[in-house]
Amino acid sequence: MDYLWYLKSFTLLQMSFSYKKILAAFLTGCLFLCACENDENEVKKLNAKSLGVEEAKDIRIIFTTGGNTKAILTSPLMLRVQDTVPYTEFPKMIYVDFYNAEQKLESKLKANYAKYKESRNIVFMKDSIRVINIEKGDTLYCQELYWDRSRTGTEFYTDKPVRIRTKTQVLDGTGLDASQDFKNWHITYPRGPIKVPASQFPQ
Repeated sequence: MDYLWYLKSFTLLQMSFSYKKILAAFLTGCLFLCACENDENEVKKLNAKSLGVEEAKDIRIIFTTGGNTKAILTSPLMLRVQDTVPYTEFPKMIYVDFYNAEQKLESKLKANYAKYKESRNIVFMKDSIRVINIEKGDTLYCQELYWDRSRTGTEFYTDKPVRIRTKTQVLDGTGLDASQDFKNWHITYPRGPIKVPASQFPQ
């Protein structure tokens, strides 16, 4: 799976990393001098925290398949954490635009938080999630959602409560499998549709 990283402030980011390395080295020295007064495990944890997080602002990530753009992710803040199992975190919202084979926008996603688990190649999202299909207008609302590009046709899934709004009704339920373009979706345990007058839906 290919993806390209575009950072709007690459030079500033390099300077930021250099500054952080100097600061981390200084802190490491201080912690070493104070080790006799602190628990060794706690010192190691604090030191790892100082050295293991890289920060980037105003990022733009392009996901491609066979040279074609499939999705573009943007976020005001990205944190790359060099933990035992490395991961990338987006603590201040993400936006994703999904494109079809003709490079036409087909769906959009917004979430207040996301975490990319590199070892599993899965994105976990939470808090005020919204996915909308541009053509049909079907919209998903939920609080937790997984995005796994290896699950062809059911890239989105969750076992939490969901709400789907179509042009004529609102459907609630628990659990969902849906395609990335949100043209096809299935609620695992539906609770029945609620008819809504067309006048109450935005045009």
